[in-house]
Amino acid sequence: MAQALRPNTAGGLFATDGKPHPLQDALLAVTLVLGITSFITALVDEDLHLLSSWTGLVGILTGAYGQWVSETTRERFGLILGLGAAGVGFFLGMAHGGLFGGLID
Repeated sequence: MAQALRPNTAGGLFATDGKPHPLQDALLAVTLVLGITSFITALVDEDLHLLSSWTGLVGILTGAYGQWVSETTRERFGLILGLGAAGVGFFLGMAHGGLFGGLID
């Protein structure tokens, strides 16, 4: 049978094509960390709006670039989770005071 199923022996968690993707994995990790940080700080305290809005903005930009250069579905899935968390954290941070709220008069 020409289309016999073969087990995935690549060994990598994110590289389903068997090749290493260090840039994409780093972008995925940074996007997830920034997204989770932004989301949690936006929910915990309104006074953390500077942290949540800036980490959300950088997480959105990092995730967007990661989506552009990603090569596997697993990478894209993690990036979407990080982008969603960064977006929610960014918008909540903007609602609570914004990027420069209270710093610039």
